[in-house]
Amino acid sequence: MSLNLTPDEKVDIKALLGATSYNFDDEEHAHITITPEICETCPHHMCMYACPVNCFTLVDGVMTFQYEDCVECGTCDIVCTPGSVEWTHPRGGFGVKYKEG
Repeated sequence: MSLNLTPDEKVDIKALLGATSYNFDDEEHAHITITPEICETCPHHMCMYACPVNCFTLVDGVMTFQYEDCVECGTCDIVCTPGSVEWTHPRGGFGVKYKEG
């Protein structure tokens, strides 16, 4: 997929996310995890507003994280309460593989 856009064209992020591929062997182990106990006491839940791909969802007071949709931008690591987000890359070199940009 090529991004030869004019300045007036808008990027369809949903279409681009559908083209995202992942480089990991074990889909059972997330590369990013959250600590729901910390999220439950979070006063702002900024992750829900800041995540560009809506990986965070609050359901009946419990925060969930959809790691398969994550584009590893690091926004949650910046806006979330310290200790609530953990990035684990034990094998290195896996996660989102960008072909454009």
